[in-house]
Amino acid sequence: MKTTAVRIHAAGGPEVLQIETLDLPEPGAGEVRIRHTAIGFNFQDIYTRSGQYPAPMPSGLGTEAVGVVEALGAGVTDFRVGDRVCYASGPVLGACATHRNYPAARLLHAPAHMDDETIAASLLKGMTVEYLMQRCYPVQRGQHVLMHAAAGGVGLLAGQWGRHLGAHMIGVAAGPEKVALALANGYEHCIDRLGEDIAARVKEITGGAGVPVVYDSVGKNSFDASLASLAPRGYFVSFGTTTGAPPPVAASTLQKAGSLYFTRPTLVTYTASTEDLRASAAAVFEMFRQGVLKVSVNQRYAMADIARAHADLESGRTTGSSVIVP
Repeated sequence: MKTTAVRIHAAGGPEVLQIETLDLPEPGAGEVRIRHTAIGFNFQDIYTRSGQYPAPMPSGLGTEAVGVVEALGAGVTDFRVGDRVCYASGPVLGACATHRNYPAARLLHAPAHMDDETIAASLLKGMTVEYLMQRCYPVQRGQHVLMHAAAGGVGLLAGQWGRHLGAHMIGVAAGPEKVALALANGYEHCIDRLGEDIAARVKEITGGAGVPVVYDSVGKNSFDASLASLAPRGYFVSFGTTTGAPPPVAASTLQKAGSLYFTRPTLVTYTASTEDLRASAAAVFEMFRQGVLKVSVNQRYAMADIARAHADLESGRTTGSSVIVP
């Protein structure tokens, strides 16, 4: 059969994105064939397209989707034809397609209490929040927590999750509209980085103490402010680089700033085993079932508009989450 897929043959800007019709073989042993109904769109896709995350060329794009099982490969017992399923975090690029084959060991049953677009808009981002706030640095009730890009897809879910944990969430966003959005999604405070000194405001909010943890997906442009916002023995969690990589961190820098910790985690590591993957996804699904988490799908793009989708996300014109409709 055929599949229509977004492909790149070389790294570059949105102009390198191509839509191609490809032959799709029957699913191999341990695989299922999925017809996609909604596709998640994340900054990981920008990193891959631009070459920041190297990929063998030519390459598909996308790591997150929802769909229906159409065929089973040999040895698959956890799924049946007709099952509604979802996945996130790879392990093989290619979610931005109408159909694909996918390893059953990395596949999840889609929960009945969430519709397709909600899952596609929130699974990868929700699992990112889960591992960041519950396993990388376990946030405790009463702590102040600083989250950059608070009005983005991960940031909005982090605000809600952090409020549920009893943390005092401090967001950073760009402009009054995004600040207001963050404040409506669990943040007690939100700093407008376009007109406010981030570290100074953090110290003001925390009575001069600083925060025990900063979650930073921005990278180069926020590096100094993140370090300056931390309390002694605080954790600088760098989980993204939307403005480029932060500078190398000398051990003496962490020493002089108060015996700080620096880590660069990834969702791939924290969901490397099938058990960790399913436990993380189950935690996200349960938060939605309880009503703790809500997601706003603020942008929907047809696959034919994939270049515009990339340009919008990369330039900061989006809020909340985006989905691709196959």
